[in-house]
Amino acid sequence: MYQYDTYDQAMVDARVAEFSDQVARRLAGTLGEEQFRPLRLKNGLYLQLHAYMLRVAIPYGTLNSAQMRMLGQIADRYDRGYGHFTTRQNIQYNWIRLEDAPAILTDLASVGMHAIQTSGNCIRNTTADHFAGAAADEVADPRPYAELLRQWSTFHPEFDYLPRKFKVAIIGSETDRAAMRLHDIGIRVVRNTAGEEGLKIYVGGGMGRTPMIAPVIRDWLPAQQMVSYLEACLRVYNRHGRRDNKYKARIKILVHELGADEYRRQVEEEFAHILTLGLEPPPAELARIKAQFADPPFDPAAIEAIDLSDPDFALWVDQNVHPHKAPGHAIVTISLKPAGGIPGDASADQIRLIADLARDYSHDELRVTHAQNVVLPHVRRADLPAIWQQLDAAGLATANLDLIGDIIACPGLDYCSLANARSIPLAQKISARFADVERQRDLGELKLKISGCINACGHHHAGHIGVLGVDRKGVENYQLLLGGSEGADTSLGTIVGPGFSEDGLVDAIERATEFYRAQRQPGERFLDTYRRLGAAPFKEAIYA
Repeated sequence: MYQYDTYDQAMVDARVAEFSDQVARRLAGTLGEEQFRPLRLKNGLYLQLHAYMLRVAIPYGTLNSAQMRMLGQIADRYDRGYGHFTTRQNIQYNWIRLEDAPAILTDLASVGMHAIQTSGNCIRNTTADHFAGAAADEVADPRPYAELLRQWSTFHPEFDYLPRKFKVAIIGSETDRAAMRLHDIGIRVVRNTAGEEGLKIYVGGGMGRTPMIAPVIRDWLPAQQMVSYLEACLRVYNRHGRRDNKYKARIKILVHELGADEYRRQVEEEFAHILTLGLEPPPAELARIKAQFADPPFDPAAIEAIDLSDPDFALWVDQNVHPHKAPGHAIVTISLKPAGGIPGDASADQIRLIADLARDYSHDELRVTHAQNVVLPHVRRADLPAIWQQLDAAGLATANLDLIGDIIACPGLDYCSLANARSIPLAQKISARFADVERQRDLGELKLKISGCINACGHHHAGHIGVLGVDRKGVENYQLLLGGSEGADTSLGTIVGPGFSEDGLVDAIERATEFYRAQRQPGERFLDTYRRLGAAPFKEAIYA
C-alpha cells in the first residue's frame, strides 16, 4: 500500500499546526463561529446535535494495522469507546470535544492519516473497490489511480471551493463493488483489444434529493491522460455549476440539463486545450505509485482445503469469505452488523483486534467497505479457522454479508443535525426481526439501506429495499423503496406507497420478503423477482 513521502507528511503536519491555531483562537473567542465553520469543515469537523463529529479520511478504503490501531486508541481516548465506519470508506467519531481536535489530528498524522477534505465543497475522499488488488476478476488494481487522484485533488486551488461537494469512485473489474455509477465521476479500469490499460469515464451520478445514474462520457481514455481529462470534467462543472441554488449545484444536474452529448462536447474541447498545457504527471510518477501497490509475498504453497466440520465456521466461510486471485488465499469480510447491533459501529477493542488480525494474517493490510464493513484482503485459507475463532469471541463473526441483516444505515436523527428521522433504532429492529441467519440465507442476496433524510448518506436509492426517513408534521415517517441496485446493473429504487411508522415499516418489509419467497423462481434474487413482476403486486402485498 502507499506510504507517505516527505511531501505528504509535511503537508499534513502543516495543516495540523494551522488548524490547532484556529481552534485555539475559537476557544479564546477571537474567532467567531461564522468564521470558524468553513475552517473546521475543511478539516472534517462537524457540529452535530450533541457534540462535534470528526470524520477521518481513509483514502480508497485502505489502511494498515498501525493506522487501524490508532483509530481504536482515538475511540478510547477522545470518544466514547467506539467509532462509526461510513459509506464513504471513512470513520467518524460522534462525541468529540473541540479542545481535543488538534490532539486527534496530531495522533492521526503520526501514522500517516488526516481528516482533510472529508467535508466541504471540495473533492471528497476518493473511494475504490474494497477487493482491489485481491479480486480474481479485476483487470488491474484501481488504487494507484485513486492515489494519483488524491495527490492531484488535495488542495487543488481551482477545485477548493466547488459549487458543492464532489465524489469520485474507481473500480478495476466488471463487477461494481463501489456503487461507481452513483458518483459525480465514476471510473472503471478497462483494456482495449490491444491489451492496453485505459479508463472508462462516467459523469453525473449521485443520490440525495435528485438521484441519477451516471452516463458514459468516454468509453476509452488512455490511462496516462486521466488527470487532464478529469481536470476538464471539473472545469466545465466549475464554470457552469449552479452556485445560486445548492439543490441544483451538483454535476448530475448540469449533465442532465446540458445533456450528456453537450457536456461531453464541452469536456472534449476543454480536454484538448489542457493537453497542450502539459498538466499530466510524468509516466514515472504513476509507475512509482503502482510499485507501492505491488502484491505482498503470497505463500506459493498455501493449501486450498480446510476443515469445515464445524457448521458455524462453515456457514461463515460460505457467506463472508470470497475467492482470491492467488491460489490457497482468500478475502475475508468482517461484518460490523451483529443481530440487533448498530450498522458500522465497532468498539475500540474490536478495532484493535481487527488491527492485530491484519498484522498477523493479512500482510498488514485492511480495507473499509462502503457497506460499513471491514476486509482482510490477503488471507491464507489455512488461517481461516484461527481468524474465525478470534472474531467469534469478539462478536465479529456474524455470517450475513449481502443478506438482509447486512444493513447500511446513516447515523440519522440520533446524531445528525440534518436528519428528519432516526435510522439506528429502525436498523436494529429490522436486524432483530430477521436475526435467524438461516432465514436470511433463504431470502438470499438482499441489500437493505436506510437514510434518515433526503441527503441519502445511507444510500437508500440503491437498496433492493430502501428506507427514507421523513418528517410528517413533527412525526417520524418512513418511506419504503424497492428495486434499487448499486452494482453493474445499477438502478434507482422507487417509493411503493404511503409511509409507515417505525414498527409498521418493519412489518411492511416482512410482508415484502414473504411475497418474494412465494413468487420467486429458481435462482432469483429479491431484485430479480421485483424486476420481473413490477411494483404493483409487491405494493398490493405490502398494503393488503
